[in-house]
Amino acid sequence: MSLPRHWRLQNQRYQMVGEVCLKCGAKLFPPRDVCPECSKPAYEPFTFSGKGTVYSFSTVYQAPAGYEEFVPYTVALVKLDEGPMVSAQLTDVDREEVAIGMPVEMVTRKMREEGEDGLIVYGYKFRAVHDHPVNSAEAA
Repeated sequence: MSLPRHWRLQNQRYQMVGEVCLKCGAKLFPPRDVCPECSKPAYEPFTFSGKGTVYSFSTVYQAPAGYEEFVPYTVALVKLDEGPMVSAQLTDVDREEVAIGMPVEMVTRKMREEGEDGLIVYGYKFRAVHDHPVNSAEAA
């Protein structure tokens, strides 16, 4: 990936900034020039919460070039709370714990290193959201 492209995609990769269609209200991620729902221009930026649920998932054992250090890893199709579905790697969770319907949240993590200079590319991944048990002292 070129350095200019890296900077162009920064909001999308680090903050989950997409767009909302002003005509029909559809929320789009990644951003598009035209709304797929009503075919009108969609230029208004929209920041997604980064929360969603696992819709489907698969474990990768033979990674493409640049991702070998993460093998095996789990990739999920995540349905965001605002509607769109995105595919992303799951992180900070055991593969055996992943389940359809599991709540997840977006986090920024290292994706890969590129080139001879070792440009580190970061992007979004998702991790499981665990309910935090109430401390007995807090309940009193």
